[in-house]
This record gives sequence, structure tokens and C-alpha cells, in this order.
Amino acid sequence: MQSVKTAASPPIQQESLAKRYGLILGLLALVAILVMPTPADLPVAGKVMLGILLFSVIVWMTDCISYPTSAAIITALMAFLVGMSPDVANPKVLYGTAKGLQMAIAGFSNTAHTLVAGALFIAAAMMLTGLDKRIALFVLSKIGARTNRVLAGVIFVGFLLSFFVPSTTARVSCLVPIVLGIITAFGVDKKSKFAGVMMIATAQADSIWNVGIKTAAAQNMVAIGFIEKILGKNITWLEWFIAAAPFAIIMSAVLYYVLLKVMPPEMDEIAGGQEAVSRSLAELGPMKASEKKLMAISLALLFFWSTEKVLHPFDTSSTTIVAIALMLTPGIGVMNWKDAQAKIPWGTVILFGVGISLGSALLSTKAAAWLAKLFVTTFGLQTMPALVILGVLAAFLIIIHMGFASATALASAMIPIVISVLQSIQTPGINIVGMTMILQYVVSFGFILPVNAPQNMIAYGTETFEVKDFVKTGIPLTIIAYLLILLLGATYWRWLGLV
Repeated sequence: MQSVKTAASPPIQQESLAKRYGLILGLLALVAILVMPTPADLPVAGKVMLGILLFSVIVWMTDCISYPTSAAIITALMAFLVGMSPDVANPKVLYGTAKGLQMAIAGFSNTAHTLVAGALFIAAAMMLTGLDKRIALFVLSKIGARTNRVLAGVIFVGFLLSFFVPSTTARVSCLVPIVLGIITAFGVDKKSKFAGVMMIATAQADSIWNVGIKTAAAQNMVAIGFIEKILGKNITWLEWFIAAAPFAIIMSAVLYYVLLKVMPPEMDEIAGGQEAVSRSLAELGPMKASEKKLMAISLALLFFWSTEKVLHPFDTSSTTIVAIALMLTPGIGVMNWKDAQAKIPWGTVILFGVGISLGSALLSTKAAAWLAKLFVTTFGLQTMPALVILGVLAAFLIIIHMGFASATALASAMIPIVISVLQSIQTPGINIVGMTMILQYVVSFGFILPVNAPQNMIAYGTETFEVKDFVKTGIPLTIIAYLLILLLGATYWRWLGLV
């Protein structure tokens, strides 16, 4: 036992050192970029933004400061460092701090940012009314007590809640106590394989359906925002779903079989399991008026999301704001501002806005184009077939995600560069919008380490599984997901004209 502790201690020390010195390392990297000679084909402001990007990546990867704090520092750096740089359009004058600050907060006026903020209000409404818990328990009450069916039920609940709760953290936060309650009611050991499998499935299923549904995760909104701004294309909820749902459906089945194969539960059936779930559902009592109102608003919103540009011209962000207004309106609504604001993770709202600003500034200062050109030349992608390019970029995103604890931060840093890379490629016939959307799916993977996503850490915090269990199931999931990206890229997505 002593040897196990000794073997485990170095990673803990390394993590502690990274957290302790990450900010210093990030600042040193920023200074190093600033004092380097500026390449002839890169504006000074572009070099500054590359330094800020490197600083951002380091502090996000080391998790040395909170995300809201990093957003404030990035805003200040952009205001002053970009502000004191020559204007790209007119190098004889400086941007000025006012214009630098405008660039740093531009993301807050993006419609994608509005959608994310609205989604967090919907998640708050679900938690306040308890509707998310009722939906989860209702599904689980119908599946029986066989362990494989409970596992299928947990995965299905993750799928179902993805339509109604557009926040991964909120969905997992809802489901984790329910699954823990099931484990306790079943009288199963918290350290059992059954408990571990159920909790890993809770996190991984939500990550999978972040891919399948446009409104399920904030990082999707990052990509949508950049696609709209840079490429001038609005991807509707239905277009995203048609493209991504087959991937998520297949990966849900893969998740089921991988978990049963790698971590088979100790028992086939749990005595009293059905009764335990039914009892928890009964304790909720009949649906409250607030739950019925929220269900009606949510179904109406889902209808408007899924029929955008089919039955009406209203965009996803605008219809979401109407739904939030209804939820807050006295008499009609289900919550008041005081209740809602206490449940909103405002740090996520701030990070999201600054993340969009960071990506936009990388583009406007020509930093993203310069970095993309370097990437394309280094890997020889100029005339490669579309599928090879997809494979290289997907592998790159999977590897770099290993160091990120937030897919939103990863998308903010990498999607503008991905778009610039695709724009630099000379292979005829490549659909840049479609390829960017597919590569955004990869941003949502985060299957390998608990620290790769907040939902993973919520599940890990229950102490029902070890890091090695998550890795042992996450590696095959990632490999299969990567191969499935290539398979669908060669078939289904090619038929849709996305590749």
C-alpha cells in the first residue's frame, strides 16, 4: 500500500507546482514573445496577441487562477498591450487603450454570448423548479433494476436532458445526486464497479451529447459565433442536429458497451432498485404549477429551435431571450431575478465573452492567419485531401485538450486558428464551415481525464471511481470517437457536403 502512495505522489506535486507557478510561467512566456523580433509578415499587434494567447493557454492549462480572474487579466492585457501597438490598418498610429478595450469586450455583444447567458437562466429555472430531477427520475423509474438497463437509463437521461438543460455542468449536477441516491438505496458499496460505472456514464454521456445538440454546451456557441462572424454562415439548430446526432447516437451505444466490457458491474440485477427510484419520484409529489409552466415554455422553445429557417425566420438566440423573459415575468414565469441570479455561474458568462473577444482579436490583428500559415506549412497540409486534413486537425485538438480543463476555453483559443488553417488550404472543394463544425465536435471530447471537463470533476468528486478507471474507459472512447469522425467524414458528412 505504501508503494502505491509513493507512486502516486509525483503527479500531485507536479499539479501543485503547475498551479503555484502557472501565472508566473504565463507572464514569462508573454514577455518572451513581446521581446522577440517581429516577423516581417506579422503585424506588431498580431505578435502581441500571440503572446496573450500563449499566456491564456498556460493559465488555463495549469488552472493556476480561476477562469473569471483570467478573463479580467486578459481584458487588461488586451486593452494596454494591443492599445499601445500600431494599428494594423494604419501602422503610423497606435490603436489606443480605448480601442484595445473595445477589442477586449467585443465578445459581449456577440449573439452567441447572449445565447449562452440565456441557456444558464434556463438551467437555473430547471434547478429551481426541480423539473430536471423529475424528468431524470421518471425515466429511471421505467427501466427496471437490471444493472445494464440502469446504465442504459443513465445514458438516456443524459441524452434527454441535453434538449432541455443547455448547460453540461447543470445536467450532471442534477443527475449525480440522483445516481448517488440510487446507489445508496440499492445498498451497493460506493466503491463498487457498479457505482463507478454509473457515475462515469453520467459524465461521459453528457460530453457525448454536447456534440449532438447545438444548444447543449457553451463551447458550441463559441464556434457558432466565430463561424457567423468570420464565415458569414448561421448554422441552425436542426442543421447541427442532422449532422451531429448520428455521431452522438453511435457513441452512446459505444459508451454502453465499453463501460460494460471494461468495468462490468458485480451483479446483474439489484434487489429493490425499481422501488427505490419509484419512491424518490413519489417523494416529489405531483407536478407543481411552476414545473408545468417551465415544461410548456421549454417545449415551445425546443420547437422554435428545431424549426429555425424551416417554419420561421427567428434565430436561436432571439427565441431563447423571449423564453427567459417569460420565465421571469410575474404571473407567467417560474422564478424571479433574485432566485435566478443566485444560480447563474456568472464567471462562465464573463469567460465566454472574453474568450470570443480573444479569438476575434487574433483574427483582426492577423495573428490567427500567421499562425495558421505556419501550421499548414509545417504539416504540409496545403494540398492534402480533406479527410487527411480533418484527421490531422482532430488529432491535434484531442492532444491539446489533454491540458485544458474547459472546452469553452479550448474553443475560444483554437477555433479561430482552425478556421484560418482551413482558409489557408488550397485543396479544392473543402467546405470550411462544415469542417469547422466537425472539428468543434472534437473540442467537446474531454473523455480521457477527469480534469478535462467540469462535468467530469463533478462526477469524480463523488469518490465512486479512481482516475485510472476514468482513463481506462476514456482512452478507448476517444480512439473510437476519433475513428468515427474519420468514418463519418468519409461517408455521411461527405454526403451532406460538409467535408
